[in-house]
Amino acid sequence: MDEQTIKRIQSDPNYQKLVAERTSFGWTLTIITLVIYYGFIALVAFAPSVIAVPVAGSITIGIILGVAIIIASILLTGIYVMRANSQYDELNNAIVNAAGMGGK
Repeated sequence: MDEQTIKRIQSDPNYQKLVAERTSFGWTLTIITLVIYYGFIALVAFAPSVIAVPVAGSITIGIILGVAIIIASILLTGIYVMRANSQYDELNNAIVNAAGMGGK
């Protein structure tokens, strides 16, 4: 790609919107994930008796929270994929079409 095409794409409002939205949403999901993971680790470190409480037989609150973390990670990934497939793909297609048509 030549420099002029790159500058035209970077000045495209759709490109700027895509970058801003993806960055913002990515950081939001990252912060949520970090809070979940580090919250669990903090619970293990500072309140191990809480996660050691048995719920049913040998199943403890810690096991349930561990499974919940895995499920939360899968859900957060699914949320990102759904958003990427709807909003981000539309913006990406608009950017590609504008770049392919010479910005017209």
